Amino acid sequence: MVAVVLQVAGPGVPPVMTLILGYTVFLLIMNDLLPVTGETTPLINVLFALSLALMVASLLETVFVTNLQFSSSQYRAVPKWLNILVLQYLAKVVGLPPKKKSNRVTVSLHYNDDVCADKPPSDPALDELRKLSRDLAAIRLQIDKQIEGSSSSQDWLMIGIVIDRLLFGIYIIFISASFASIISIWIWNNSTL
Repeated sequence: MVAVVLQVAGPGVPPVMTLILGYTVFLLIMNDLLPVTGETTPLINVLFALSLALMVASLLETVFVTNLQFSSSQYRAVPKWLNILVLQYLAKVVGLPPKKKSNRVTVSLHYNDDVCADKPPSDPALDELRKLSRDLAAIRLQIDKQIEGSSSSQDWLMIGIVIDRLLFGIYIIFISASFASIISIWIWNNSTL
């Protein structure tokens, strides 16, 4: 199972997987060392289980965002609703500036060969310039198509960054609230004894 997760996850994930496996072994050792109490679960066990759950959630988030970012060139254009939800609203929530729209305008000049049909044949340099003009127009068309595909890829990369920041913020809030809750329960339990 570990090999499957490592193959799917991609680069950067094996240290997280190693951490989870090491932490699981640590939990098994701690489970044998901690005294067995009858009715309640020790807070240290709750903290360890919570930390393991957060590490697994972090691994899944890393796999998702890494897949989104490395495979973005294979995806179609970002759907309009996802673009609005993530790149406009959630980007503001996580503190990323909105993506600036490009004001790039493509201008193409077309030379009409039919206009000069009545004229006598021109010199070879002019014919060569016409061929060059057609070749440049074809190259420009290809570049425009590539830029359009690159824009879609950039949108997917930005969505990955926004989702990563959002989940990191949720992770920090959750870990802080969990830590504060466990500390307050521990203080409350020790004050009543």
